[in-house]
Amino acid sequence: MASLQLHHLNRPITLYDPKQVKPYVRYRCHVSMEKKEEKLTSKDVMEAERKYLVGTYARAPVVITSGKGCKLYDVEGREYLDCAAGIAVNALGHGDVDWVKAVKQQLDVLTHVSNVYYTLPQVELAKRLVESSFADRVFFTNSGTEANEAAIKFSRKFQRHLHPDKEQPATGLISFTHSFHGRTMGSLALTSKEHYRSPFEPVMPGVTFLEYGDAEAAKNLIHQGNIAAVFVEPIQGEGGIYCATKEFLQSLRNACDEAGCLLVFDEVQCGVGRTGYLWAHEALNVVPDIMTIAKPLAGGIPIGAALVAEKVASAINYGDHGSTFAGGPLVCNTALAVFNKISNPEFLSSVSQKGLYFKQLLKQKLGGNPHVKDVRGLGLMVGLELDVPALPLVEACRNSGLLILTAGKGNIIRIVPPLVITEQEIEQAAEIIQKSLPALDASNLK
Repeated sequence: MASLQLHHLNRPITLYDPKQVKPYVRYRCHVSMEKKEEKLTSKDVMEAERKYLVGTYARAPVVITSGKGCKLYDVEGREYLDCAAGIAVNALGHGDVDWVKAVKQQLDVLTHVSNVYYTLPQVELAKRLVESSFADRVFFTNSGTEANEAAIKFSRKFQRHLHPDKEQPATGLISFTHSFHGRTMGSLALTSKEHYRSPFEPVMPGVTFLEYGDAEAAKNLIHQGNIAAVFVEPIQGEGGIYCATKEFLQSLRNACDEAGCLLVFDEVQCGVGRTGYLWAHEALNVVPDIMTIAKPLAGGIPIGAALVAEKVASAINYGDHGSTFAGGPLVCNTALAVFNKISNPEFLSSVSQKGLYFKQLLKQKLGGNPHVKDVRGLGLMVGLELDVPALPLVEACRNSGLLILTAGKGNIIRIVPPLVITEQEIEQAAEIIQKSLPALDASNLK
């Protein structure tokens, strides 16, 4: 089917052929049905975006129209190797057969009824998550920031439940430098970068930021008795691919147990197989009371969840929290297909192996460059730390057909490809990064 705009209607209706990739063409059909071919360009789309959308995103100048596997295609038909995966969301790549099947099957049956009623996919997904983790119960949300909002509410309600006769139970929260927990007001208050928070102050009070990895400072503050929960990412994504040590997380676990506060692991980006472990904290053998997850769980359809221990769930009553859309049949059936694939031990093993290979290649190819200070990460969550801004390298890679991200203070390259990336694609990505390195020197000469 060609793209048709029916101009005899009050407003045009455009029908696009989803299979059409190169070149992307728009046809206009007038009342006379006379066809006139007109190419839709990236410039057209970007100008329309500036006209109609709120300007919250500093987007890369690429208009994506389709994808398959680890490849994406733009309006002009250019191909890109996707090592961003929608910011660590598209774990199975684009157009995965089982993912598409799960979506289509559920669309034919039931998409939404709200949480006024029971639905089978929601209960099945919750059961799978509980059986595969430390948790006893699950609360579904629509995103990672909503999962962290739930964790904030649950943490404070837990303290009231634990100390029913106390006039002012603990409400304080600990977060850490380089942290990112979301953009809604509670999660934003837990996010360390001041430029995210300052335009919207006053944000939620009661948050103390400590140095990531400073176990002694955290222990001292926790033991003062005013902390309801400690929020920490086992691996910081937005912050710059910083990995917590076992000693740090174990110290937090011990201090929380001693003081009666909760330990919350934010695995929105590092969880669900990204590290080669189903849950990132499994690599360190330290267990939280609450874990928040989201990004890859449904492979591209919005979902989030707070997984909680029974002691937390027992503090929550009917009406304490809720969501109209969360845990709907469509997203939960899709998430089941994704989770069943990723949780397979062979799949997780392949992620670990490919992650090691990727880091090995990057160290070989980039190790001699004076701007590359570190190659780090776990599984397919890889960071390159530079001594200069990373954006010129990101742009040079994009111009050569590779999509990667920045992180940290803008000097870190974040590589989070689909977990199904092949070794050949890893080699292609490493080669493009190596050949694009001169962009770092060129930018410094300007």
